Formats: sequence, structure tokens, C-alpha cells
Amino acid sequence: MRSWPLFLLIALVGLFSLSCSENKKMQKKEGFSIPFEKFTLSNGLEVILHKDTSDPMVAVASIFHVGSNREKPGKTGFAHFFEHMSFNDSENVPRGANRKLIPEWGGSRNGGTWSDGTIYYEVVPKDAFQKILWIDSDRMGYMINTVTQEALDAEIQVVKNEKRQRNDNAPYGHTDEVIRKNLYPQGHPYSWTVIGSLKDLQSATLEDVKEFYDEFYGAKNATLAIAGDIDFEETKKLVKQWFGEIREGKDIEPLGAIPVRLSESISLYFEDNFAKLPELRIIFPTVENYNEEMYALEALGQLLSGSKTAPLYQVLVEEEKLAPNVSSYQSSMELAGEFVIRVRANAGTDLDEVKAAIDKGLARFEENGVDGEDLKRIKAELETDLYQGVETVLNKARQLAFDNEFSGDPGYISRQAQLYRQVSEADVMAAYEKYVKGRPFLVTSFVPKGSPELAIDGAKLAEVEIEEVRSNVAEEEVTRGEVGEYEITETKFDRSEPDFGPMPEFKMPEVWKSEMSNGIRVFGTENNEIPIVRFDITIAGGHWLDPIDKSGVADLCADLMMEGTKTKTPAELEKAIGLLGSSISISSGSEDLRIYGTCLSRNFKATMDLVEEILLEPRWDSTEYARLKSALETRLRGREANPTQIASMAFNRLIYGEGHIMGEPVSGTLSSIANIGLDDLKAYYNNLSPQLASFHVSGDISKEECVSALSNLETNWTGDPKQFPAYAINNEGKGGNLYFIDFPGSKQSVIIIGKMTVSGSDPDLARIDFANEKLGGGSSGQLFQVLRIEKGYTYGAYSFLSPTLETVPFKAYSSVRANATKPSLEIFQDLIGNYTDDFTEKDVDMTKEKILKGNLKSFESLSARLGILRNISKFGKSNKYIDEEQAVLKGMDLEGFKEIIGRYLNEEEMIYLVVGDAETQLEDIRNAGKGEPIILDLQGNLVQ
Repeated sequence: MRSWPLFLLIALVGLFSLSCSENKKMQKKEGFSIPFEKFTLSNGLEVILHKDTSDPMVAVASIFHVGSNREKPGKTGFAHFFEHMSFNDSENVPRGANRKLIPEWGGSRNGGTWSDGTIYYEVVPKDAFQKILWIDSDRMGYMINTVTQEALDAEIQVVKNEKRQRNDNAPYGHTDEVIRKNLYPQGHPYSWTVIGSLKDLQSATLEDVKEFYDEFYGAKNATLAIAGDIDFEETKKLVKQWFGEIREGKDIEPLGAIPVRLSESISLYFEDNFAKLPELRIIFPTVENYNEEMYALEALGQLLSGSKTAPLYQVLVEEEKLAPNVSSYQSSMELAGEFVIRVRANAGTDLDEVKAAIDKGLARFEENGVDGEDLKRIKAELETDLYQGVETVLNKARQLAFDNEFSGDPGYISRQAQLYRQVSEADVMAAYEKYVKGRPFLVTSFVPKGSPELAIDGAKLAEVEIEEVRSNVAEEEVTRGEVGEYEITETKFDRSEPDFGPMPEFKMPEVWKSEMSNGIRVFGTENNEIPIVRFDITIAGGHWLDPIDKSGVADLCADLMMEGTKTKTPAELEKAIGLLGSSISISSGSEDLRIYGTCLSRNFKATMDLVEEILLEPRWDSTEYARLKSALETRLRGREANPTQIASMAFNRLIYGEGHIMGEPVSGTLSSIANIGLDDLKAYYNNLSPQLASFHVSGDISKEECVSALSNLETNWTGDPKQFPAYAINNEGKGGNLYFIDFPGSKQSVIIIGKMTVSGSDPDLARIDFANEKLGGGSSGQLFQVLRIEKGYTYGAYSFLSPTLETVPFKAYSSVRANATKPSLEIFQDLIGNYTDDFTEKDVDMTKEKILKGNLKSFESLSARLGILRNISKFGKSNKYIDEEQAVLKGMDLEGFKEIIGRYLNEEEMIYLVVGDAETQLEDIRNAGKGEPIILDLQGNLVQ
């Protein structure tokens, strides 16, 4: 049930002792210590360094103190748009290098913009460290001269596609727009969304971009953080070389806090074409970031809704059964803050009833006050969360950069953590009295289209910018054009591309094994960097053991197993887990049921005692079962509003065929869960045999400690495995067909293309995965490069394989703007159809380098190492399987790649599916070269 707001998670890392500046003084404080050095270049750029030699990786993060709050009315969305433009060209780096070359070097990269800032970040193997400094510094200081009108026009289309995907084509996607326009007065820096207005975006000019750069993109308005396997003195020298000549830029005056206060409450509603469920949000204006009252408000949010004993949860979920869940949280930004209560109600629920229930829950909180044990539980959970927050070098770099840029001191967060630990019951009640009780608020009612009666009585219709979908729009058919002509800025330091350093070697983690007398196989890998342990019990079966007419049994059973034990109520179990600072969850996948946990290493044994109790002594609470089933029905109705999920479910049904369990959703359908009763869950539970179980553990624990902690489970868990049903894939005659599902009014079309390959246990699967890398492996893949970078049709396009014991489908995917559906289909056909012929010796070399170097960062986190252990246990791989697969890759020549592509990725055998607006797109795609589209309904059934 925990869902911490983003800034809280950022702040919590301060429970670590972040210390050390140029004089290298280490302050010893409570908890883990992250040493750093800070220095400032002559141009004002502040630089933070952190050394971490656990893996041969380096992460670089640069944060600019400019977000959407620095924009002007009429020119909204520029901070985010400029972030996009910054990834394109710069004077000394080839066009597109950021998105294409960094993944090919085995790294990853991205950026982000929010109300208050913009971040760019990369993580690469250490041999590419200086290359990253070259790219990052050229973007920071030498990109503006390269911007052309063609590149600007193309990026406008990409950002419009992002807006369509995240806002216009998603249920509740316009909520943020409604809140910002009405909570904040006109002209307030938060009175528009980060992505901005389509009108403003479409009218952006070259002069606007250059003006924005000149105003905000200077070295002294940024922080650069570098974390990883580095030498401090050498890194300082390199930073001065690459970043030292960048212009310092203008002085940026701090805005200071600009809190808002409402004189009266405001109630607005919107009929959402994509929503199937009514949603209510209540927003109270509160305090800005770094205000000491923020921490009490953070705690208040968790106390009101974050547990089964929380008053809002009790009233809305358990007593009045109006919704499957409720959340409340504090969201603090640089200038102002919001306290939010959010409820996505059951289908057909009147939001007036929801509002009345919230009032009842708040009254109960006022009457009962703060439970001291709950406050203690929250702080225990936070200790675990904070360690997880700096598990990777990239997270450390981003944390150091954020703290420095917004607090002025990378170590300031230790002060923030101290303030959080000091929050008292009285502080929480004072914050509630001051900002929530009886205060004016903004309330939004988002209801399904055609159901305005579900909105709060008296609510006024909200104004929302809605894009009209049109075909053959000339200004949307753009390319990036030729590289512009510009003068190279003269620098003292040679800004040519540096060479690679010595290539580091991937070292597969040492894996230990054990087997318990009751059949549990145990796999572990030890890592002592942070005092955290991640583990899971994976039990073969999962969705595969569902009766096909009762799809969803395993998923529902997994949920119910977390709702108490024979000796603990659901609330008592939740509290016991929370007081340890642990987390335990259960979920079902297509072929496994998994119990997953995270804990402090000192609490591993106590956490495993609770896991044993959950697994062996389920409560089978009929009240909780009814609540969970109702919540599942609500989620399934909400799923009908998501074109991407509709496409995914329909495609699985097509590719596995009727009658195959993996053609049915793991969570079931509305018709299948109607057949499920509590006795079905109990029958499914009897499938959970220790002889089908593998225990995987990674982190700060030895083999001996782990095996000892499992001794009770070894003794007490018994049972023989049941026979698994057999299923046959049946998709004969579907290859080469184009299927279409109508989603009226959709601003984008979801495209999925694919065919079956081999089982996850087949050695050829790794070869297929290698061969796919050039086509759809991230931002350097051809699909992304053509559909997004060259054409601007989409926000992203990829292809992939997800290993299972059953035959694995190859899938290619994108969500494209509606009026680019036909040309996008043609591009998919061309790239996949000609993939064998177009694959070259250069592609062989690129693929090998990308994958071999990428492995250096792919297994850094404890979760990734758990994934290694699961692959060993599930697919029968050796303890050195990554080394072995790398050897296979190194031995593949051009003919080997072509043979794999020709055998497994034949485009003519692939199934095509489009989910989009039939009124505007169906006629067009009839001419896409795949014959007459076969029409399916929203459930994937054939429409006669």
C-alpha cells in the first residue's frame, strides 16, 4: 500500500551521511555514508564527485535550475521542448550521437523536465567516460548554433506525440492541466503544465529557442555530478578541460516561494473520453520545498491513507466500499506545494458519496489523532527506502546534483532527514489544522464521457485544450533536414572525439547454491555495499495453472494471501512488516507465482518468519476476498480505457490462439472473474509445492545466514506438485494478416507486430535477442531512429522478446500519431522485411560492442542480480551463463546473424494489430499493403 511521493523519496536519502567537500573532511553521522568532493570552475559550474568502484561504470548528471516555472505565458512548454532539442545536434558531436552512440557504447541516457528544473544524465562503462564528458559538455555549451528550422519542426512533432501519449490519449490525462489552471492564479509560474500548450508549442520559433538558451543555459545555472569508478584528480582535470570554456551565462534571480491561498473552494468536472471510472481529487494549497512544515505534511499523507488502519482507507475502502484504494500525499515544489487526496472510485459511483466519505474519514482522524505506532512504522519503512534510493551510481549522481542545485549544498539533505526524524504527533496535527481542516480547496471530478451525473453536485465544466485529429496535415509531415551550416566556436582545448579508454571486463557475480530437504532450491549472490537484502520465492505455475474459464485465480489468490494470516488480521500483518522496515508482496505471472521481499539485512530472519506465516497460514478472510474481487473488477473496467492494454491483450490472444492460457490476461477478464469463488482460490493454493519453489536472494547476507533463516520453512512447508495442463499454440493462418480494433476518438494508434520464435530454454533465444538489437534495442534501434528521430511520428518504437518456458513471441511496438498510422505500418514492413539484407558487418561489430559493454551496467542493482538467479533456476542455465552467452555472441559472424534473422524474424509470417480511431484511419490503412483489415472488438473477438 506504500506509495511515497517522489520528493519524499529524494529527501529520505538524507538519512545517509552525505559529506565531504574540497578539504575531504568526513562527517560521521547515523547510517550509510556517501563521500563526495565539490569544486567550482571559473565559469561558475559547480561539480560534485563521488567514487564508487563496485562496478566499472561512471554516471554523469547535469541539472539546470530552469523548469516550466521560468516560462512566459504564451510560450509555455519551452523548458521541456528545449530539453528535447538539446539531445539533437551540437557543434563537435555528430547529429543524433546522444541517442544512438551512447547505447552502442553499452550505456544509457535520458533527461527530464519538471516545474523547477531540467536534468540530463548518462551511465556508461568506464572506458567511455571521457566520451560522455565530450557529449555532455558539447550539449551544455555548444549546441545552440546547430539548431535549424527543420530540426525544430521535427522535434515539435515528437513533443506533440509525447503529449498525446501521456495526456491526450490516456484516461485522466488532462487532470494536471485542470488543476494548474485553477489552483494557481493566472500568470503564476505553476499555472500551466510542464509540457505546455499545443498552440504555444506549434508556434515556437528559432528565435524563441535561442532566447531561452541565452537566458537560462549558462554554466553558473547548473550542477554537474559524476559518480562511479573514477580517480578524483584525473576527473577534475578532465572536467576543467571539457567544461571549463563554456560560457557562464546570465545571473538568474531566484524566484522565492510563491504560495497560493484560495478564498473559497472550487469544484470542476470533466467528461473524459478515455476514463471508465470516476475519479475525485481534492487539492489543498500548502508549502514549498525545504519548508520545515513539509515533513509533517508528508507524514500526514501516510497517516490518513497509507495503511489498513488509516481513516480514509477504513471509510472509503472497507466500510463504504466506494473504491479499491485511496491515496493522500504532500507534493512540494520550489515555489509552492499541494496536499492531495485522490480516489479512483468503483464504476458508476457518485463522487458526492466519495466526498462525503472523505469528510467522514477526516473527522475520524480529528477525533482519534495520530497513532504513535503508525508514525514509528512510517519511519522504519523509510530507512529501507532510503538505502534503496542510492543503490546505483546513477541514482547517487542524480541525488548529489539535485541537492546541490536546489539547496546549495550536496550535504544539506542530512539536515532534511534530521527534520523528518523529528516530526512529532503534535507537528502532524498542527499541519492538518493549518492546511487541511476547514480550508478552501480545489476538487476535480473526472467522469466517463456521457456520465456527468457522477460529478460533484454544482461542479462547473473545466476548460481543457483538446486536439482535433485530422488527416494529411501538411505541417506534421516533416524531416530533420540537412545538418545546418554554422561556425565552430573557437576553444583552446581540442573538442574532437576522444578515444575509448581500456575496456573493462564484465565479471559475473559469484553465485552460490543450496537445496533444502523439502525440495526448495536456493540461489544467492552476496553484495555488502548497502545493508539491504532483496529476495523472492518463485513457485512454478502462476497463471498457467488457472482454469482457463477462471483466468485470474492465481492473481487473486496472490492478493488474498497478503491479507492477514491465521494469527494476524490484515492490519496487524501490515504493521508487523512495516515496523521491520520491510516490504513483502505476492504476484502471479504467466508461469510463476512469486513472493517478493526487501528488508534491512539485520531484519532478514524476522522478515522470513513473516513470509513463512503468510505462505503457510493464509487467513482466507471472506470479507477481504469480496473487497479484492470488487477492486479487481474496478481495475478491469479501467483497463478498457487504455488503448495500449487493449492492444496487448488482443495481440496475445491472436498469437497464442484460442484456448491457450497465455492468450488470456493474467488478471483475468470481467467474464472470467465472474466464475471465481473463494473455494477456487483455496484449490489453487494447493498447487503451491516446495518442490516447485526456488528461493533467490541478493544483498548483504551470507549463504550460511540465509540457509539458517530458511530452516523453519524447510521443516514446515510440505506438499507434492500437481500435474500441469498442456496447451498448444494455435495461430495458423494469422501470419501476414492485419487486425484492427476501433477506439473512437483516439489521438494515437497503437501498433503491435510479431510472431512466435522459440522457448526461453532454447539456446537460440539469446541469438535472436542479439539479432534484434539493431532493429529495436532502445533509442539506437532502427525503429526508434526512423519513426521518432527521422519522421517524428511517435515518442518511441521498440522490439523485444520476453523469455518464458512457453514459446516466446517476438514483438515490435509503437504508439504513433493517428494520422501517421499508414506510413508507420509501411515503415515497420520495410525495416523488418528488409532486415536480413540490410544487416552488415558494421552492424555485427556494433551489436557486439553494445551488448558486451551494456552487460557491465545491466546487473548492477540487487534486483538485476535476482534476475540472474531466476534465469539460472527457471531455464536451467549455468552459474556462468552470461559469460557463455557472451562467448556465443563473440563467435557470431555476419552469416550467423542473417541466418537467425531469416529463420525467426520473417516479416511475411508476422501478425499485425492496430488499435485506433476507425473513422479517421481505417480507410487509409486498407492501402497499407496488408490486405483488408480484420475487425476485432475491444476484447479481441472477431466482429462479423
